[in-house]
Amino acid sequence: MAEKILIVEDDLTLQETLVYNLTHQGYSVETASDGNSAVEIARNDPPDLILLDIMLPGMDGFEVCRIIRKDMTTPILMLTARDDEIDRVVGLEVGADDYLTKPFSMRELIARVKALLRRARIIQENQDTPRDQKKRYVFGNLTIDQVRREVLVNENIVDIKPKEYDLLIYFAENKGHVLSREQILEKVWGWDYFGDSRTVDVHVRWLREKIEQNPAEPTRIMTVRSAGYRFDG
Repeated sequence: MAEKILIVEDDLTLQETLVYNLTHQGYSVETASDGNSAVEIARNDPPDLILLDIMLPGMDGFEVCRIIRKDMTTPILMLTARDDEIDRVVGLEVGADDYLTKPFSMRELIARVKALLRRARIIQENQDTPRDQKKRYVFGNLTIDQVRREVLVNENIVDIKPKEYDLLIYFAENKGHVLSREQILEKVWGWDYFGDSRTVDVHVRWLREKIEQNPAEPTRIMTVRSAGYRFDG
């Protein structure tokens, strides 16, 4: 069955161009021209990936992403007309997986779509692994339960985003080892991720705010100057 992509774009010319190119790549495509319709479609018939413009009538892309992310982990690629780092950070913060600045080449967009869908398939395969093959990490008051995909601090469940969880798992699997930002990007985001190392720094900061007693003076995720990060558990 063809993977389904929801395109949320109010520029009808661009929308039609995206539909044409993605359809010819073998994807099943659905469209929405405003935020409210996008949320309704995503909830009623969940897609495998969402291309989401930021500037939309009624409800902007940030709010759409925030609402959708409460219900599902569907990969979201945000499209923005501005190359503004604040937009990128906000997009990541509300749950987007990647972002692309207009104008963009169709070749690059398709490459990113393929990369996000590939990572989503890998995550799904990992979730389907038998329960007795999964692990439970315990580091003092921090527990990572891979069966339930939960993170607990002092037995309280932490509200953690999918990519923060993946990053924490990678740290746990490599406890005590210094990991460069490039290593982390390749293993957590994939070798074909188009972002830069600042993405790692942003997610480490968010993760520290959730699992460190004092994020300003971390004791778990340590910065190793000129090298990267080390997880001490």
